[in-house]
Amino acid sequence: MLFVLLVSGVGIRAYRDLSRPEAWAYWKESYLGPKMTSALTNVDFDGPGHGRHALAISGEIGAASANWFRDRLDEGHLAAGDAVVLSSPGGDLNQGIIMGEIIRARGLVTVVGVVDVSGQVRPAYCASACVLVYAGGQTRYGVEGSMLGIHQFEATAPLRDPVASTQRIAGFLLGYMTKMGVSPAVVQAMSQTRDIRWLGVREAAAMNLVTEPLGKP
Repeated sequence: MLFVLLVSGVGIRAYRDLSRPEAWAYWKESYLGPKMTSALTNVDFDGPGHGRHALAISGEIGAASANWFRDRLDEGHLAAGDAVVLSSPGGDLNQGIIMGEIIRARGLVTVVGVVDVSGQVRPAYCASACVLVYAGGQTRYGVEGSMLGIHQFEATAPLRDPVASTQRIAGFLLGYMTKMGVSPAVVQAMSQTRDIRWLGVREAAAMNLVTEPLGKP
């Protein structure tokens, strides 16, 4: 009977925890399968003989993606100077920022693209919260043809003052981007559009979002 009561108590607490949508999303992604996929590879964008160890990640940034990402980096033994190759439509704002912080703390570089069998990075796109992950790179490489998609972030939950909430989010993003060495012009551009605005390598470099353009000038 004691065992049944203990199990029932745990079950009730778990039910209460998972009754919140964000908690259920986190639990589901943590235990039933992540939204993102990854592959360890080597990339060669510094010229012949200068390949880098890399983790290529793609897919939607979910409610538990930051923990998943940290585990993949640990398993791959990525060290400072290694690369994270990104291809994602975006997703969870907070998780994207945490992933960017992890990248910066470990001294990793970032690049938007997909890696072919020869180790070359081919163009891809990185939008919304993915741009925040990309911004974490110690160096942010820009592949000609790859695109960075930015837009205004808004609170997802109904709020009494959505305008003030949106302004708070913009201020938070400004602090994060400034910390990462990105021009405030990026956050300004975000706040000016609800739709995706696509930045090519040259425009992103002008905002210091891309710090090392690759390919054609």
